[in-house]
Amino acid sequence: MAHVAIIGAGLGGVPCAYGMRKRLGSAHRVTLIGASPYFEFTPSNPWVAVGWRDREQTRVAMREPLAAHGIDWIEQVVAAIDAEHNTLTLADGRKVEYDYLVIATGPKLAFDEIPGLGPDGHTESICTQAHSQHAWEKYQQFLRKPGPVVIGAAPGASCFGPAYEFAMIVDADLRKRKMRDQVPMTFVTSEPYIGHMGLGGVGDSKGLMEGELRQRHIKWITNAKVTSVSEAAMTVLEHDEQGKPKQEHQLGFHFAMVLPAFKGVDPVAAVPGLCNPRGFVLIDQHQRSPKYRNIFSAGVCVAIPPVEATPVPTGAPKTGYMIESMVSAICENVGAELEGKPADARATWNAICLADFGDTGAAFVALPQIPPRNVTWTKLGKWVHLSKIAFEKYFLRKVRTGSITPLYERYVLKVLGIVALKGPK
Repeated sequence: MAHVAIIGAGLGGVPCAYGMRKRLGSAHRVTLIGASPYFEFTPSNPWVAVGWRDREQTRVAMREPLAAHGIDWIEQVVAAIDAEHNTLTLADGRKVEYDYLVIATGPKLAFDEIPGLGPDGHTESICTQAHSQHAWEKYQQFLRKPGPVVIGAAPGASCFGPAYEFAMIVDADLRKRKMRDQVPMTFVTSEPYIGHMGLGGVGDSKGLMEGELRQRHIKWITNAKVTSVSEAAMTVLEHDEQGKPKQEHQLGFHFAMVLPAFKGVDPVAAVPGLCNPRGFVLIDQHQRSPKYRNIFSAGVCVAIPPVEATPVPTGAPKTGYMIESMVSAICENVGAELEGKPADARATWNAICLADFGDTGAAFVALPQIPPRNVTWTKLGKWVHLSKIAFEKYFLRKVRTGSITPLYERYVLKVLGIVALKGPK
């Protein structure tokens, strides 16, 4: 009997645990290790931050669903990985031996790279539910004393979609409250242009996103490097197309949310030869570590090079659809190897995203993610907003029942297929 250990109980780890159990059957042991008792649906975080959801609505306690499928559950932080001896050390001192390891930890949030950035500084975050809850508390204070808002992404960030979502959702929420006229808004991003998304643009995402920001009276600064944040002001250095400093901006704010750059989590980054200098796991085309052949990785923690060089550094995003395809490949490869077959499954690495804008939304399709592409498609409409609400409920229900793979493929492609054939309603 082989033992497959999976670190991380998020959008990569939980589907991997269910998928691994389905692929391997009862002949092998599967263990999921997570730092929290809950699976948290990260795409709902912008709604939590403005009070449209509470945390209980967007998370699932994992012990019982996993036990029902014969998956061992350990609620602990992994403190160290001994890849040479196939052993994990947990924060409480316990040791966990494995035959195969899947790393799906997500990222370390690099707030420390900019003075004053993050919930422990002067800006909010929607990267975790705890951060989003903290942002909601600060947002309620802001509503009592409205003023300028700054939202965006730091240099080196790779996850731009949630920043756009949050800016639009805050705009929509303030309009519902009849307070939008009291709140100047600025979007600050390291992208070379609006709608770049870390993908080099998707279709006419530049024109679409610029038009949406104009319609909502949201100003923007691109090629922007946030250099420091004080209690009431953000220093932003705007660069030209050659990457040279162009203009320094002092942006006062009453409320600010800036997505940070990512790094690899410490115990993963510390494994010799496993990661790149930023701590992201190096993998081959089969999601496998070139150095440690029994270690696989999926999700935000894997190393993917930027789509292109930009004046201010930007990273490549890993969308839910892409993460799911990584997980499917890992499950197939581990299963094949245990059966003595070639482990040659590959992830599709396509980018498909439904971005909610509060009262409308945008769908982005990039097949493959890195251009030139076979398919590039962008659409705007209220149907995206409604589809994302429905997908949240659908995904959480599937997490509770353990029927989780491949959700993005079945749901998102079905929605996009209906839209392509019949048009949005």
